[in-house]
Amino acid sequence: MRSVRRAAPAKLNLYLHVLDRRADGYHLLDSLVAFADIADVVTVRPAPELSLEISGPFARALPADHAENLVWRAAIQLATRAGRAPEVALTLEKNLPPASGIGGGSSDAAATLLALAELWRLDLGERHFEGLAASLGADVPVCLFGRTAWLGGIGESVAAAAPLPPCSVVLVNPGVALSTPAVFAARSGPFSQPSRFEVRSADAGALAALLAERRNDLTQPALALAPEVASVLAALDAEAGALLARMSGSGATCFALFAEASAAEDASRRLAKAHPNWWVAAGRLL
Repeated sequence: MRSVRRAAPAKLNLYLHVLDRRADGYHLLDSLVAFADIADVVTVRPAPELSLEISGPFARALPADHAENLVWRAAIQLATRAGRAPEVALTLEKNLPPASGIGGGSSDAAATLLALAELWRLDLGERHFEGLAASLGADVPVCLFGRTAWLGGIGESVAAAAPLPPCSVVLVNPGVALSTPAVFAARSGPFSQPSRFEVRSADAGALAALLAERRNDLTQPALALAPEVASVLAALDAEAGALLARMSGSGATCFALFAEASAAEDASRRLAKAHPNWWVAAGRLL
């Protein structure tokens, strides 16, 4: 039986400004989103009934109830809209830490939609699939888009950004799960302004300089809930060759940009050795 395999790459908010808060409690955002080649993997194949098998280093960190998993929910909702039974065996290789600000669950859901669309020969651009990604979560639309993008609204507004220059990255999570609603609830103070720019940076250093003029508005509330984030940012910033250290999304995962892959790999090895309880991974921006 034919199977389809899709990577679910880590999503990075290269900057994240909170612009306002709607009456329903959701926040309006402005962000430049990129993806790294550090990823979960979703595989789908035909089966008599719906099933989900989870493997990988973070499999045990996920809820035992499959109904809470976005991969499961994505399969059911897509099948419902397609007017067919969800007769498929799902496999999720969970390599990214959950609840960590890099869109792991959202990227898993997007990979599931794409894999099933290929398996079932569906066109996700058809009218009756509109809004499906957003119904699964605020980050799912940009993960479904899967390329460098400007993010707006509460996450539903996704627009293509120009390609980024070659850039390596190190991701670090201190082993702390952060609730996105809790981080937003802890945010205080004035709102920011949109800060989009022309992504025509000649190299990683020029990109980092542009990003340094911006910030992640959720860093301070995340630090109040998880002080360990400060240690991660300091350790990344101290690494040789690090151009920019920043928290992604609502945390607690942080990243550093590097011009050279060798510098990122060396930094990853040093950090993993110095902090064996941290999750550390090196890769490149897609």
